[in-house]
Amino acid sequence: MKFLPALCLLAAVSCIQMPKPSENKNENKQDQTVTAPTFAKGADISWVTEMESKKYSFYSSAGVPMECTALMKELGCNAIRLRVWVNPADGWCNKEDVLEKAKRAQALGMALMIDFHYSDSWADPSKQNPPAAWKNMNVQEMAKALAAHTEEVLTLLKDNKVDVAWVQVGNETNTGMCLPNGAVSSSSAQGFITLANAGYGAVKKVYPSALVILHHSNAQELEKNKWFYSLVAGASYDMIGLSLYPSYWSNGAFPDWKPFCQSAVANFAALHEQFNKPVMLVEFGMPASEAKKAKDALKYVLDSVKSNDWFKGVFYWEPESEHDRNGYDYGAFSGGKSTGVLDIFKEY
Repeated sequence: MKFLPALCLLAAVSCIQMPKPSENKNENKQDQTVTAPTFAKGADISWVTEMESKKYSFYSSAGVPMECTALMKELGCNAIRLRVWVNPADGWCNKEDVLEKAKRAQALGMALMIDFHYSDSWADPSKQNPPAAWKNMNVQEMAKALAAHTEEVLTLLKDNKVDVAWVQVGNETNTGMCLPNGAVSSSSAQGFITLANAGYGAVKKVYPSALVILHHSNAQELEKNKWFYSLVAGASYDMIGLSLYPSYWSNGAFPDWKPFCQSAVANFAALHEQFNKPVMLVEFGMPASEAKKAKDALKYVLDSVKSNDWFKGVFYWEPESEHDRNGYDYGAFSGGKSTGVLDIFKEY
């Protein structure tokens, strides 16, 4: 995500306690093997355990309380994306928290994407801060730490019989990751390449079949994406991952989503052709208050890519979130219920 949402929560509403993984009726399915879908229809719901801790509930269209991961499946999702932070101050999105959420997806037969930020908090185009424990390391030392962290998290998942289909080595790494060591600039990307290759090797050591993604934001900006993927050509990766937020609040209104979506769709094909990699939209979001437009935009993207076997899926970013619960305005829920945006996944 390209900006940090407000983190101050309003007073939590009264609700029933969310079930722990051990209470989940799907627990007996934990040992099943989950195969990555040909086309991912996913959601990043990394906030879910934190929201549950605040006593927020989620509901089906009929108003029945549901655990959020199961609700995503009912809404048409077949995959879940989860972010990882190295040593977050409040514990959310550390390896233990990720494992709890990953077990839920595994038990429901949903494919899993792990998104390593390689930071103690948010990493995006505006900030790529290394974890505090790594900040005084040189590039080679940091590469070893990054590989060890990647292997540690993935081994924890594998030891708990969780399948992982995709792994992001870095999040929205437009400017690189773990700056300044892993910076990407017009003059050099060697530090980034060193770190990215360390992450790639660690992923393949634990999950040889998992596809490694390099993630750049702003899918609508072709030249910036071409610049990035050309510059990091020495990095090992399996898939191009992009973000698309077609309509941010600007000058008192939400601009038309069509120009961004049209450009992004054209860019998917151009990037695939130039770099010979499959492409995935690993983040998509629209204003929660514009649910009809969000659904139309998502449908446009899906309609435009469905005939291309090299386009591998779309993940909606934090649809379960909403302004009155955690200050984020680009989810797809209201009062704990879906606004209907994700229903479009059922058609594909």
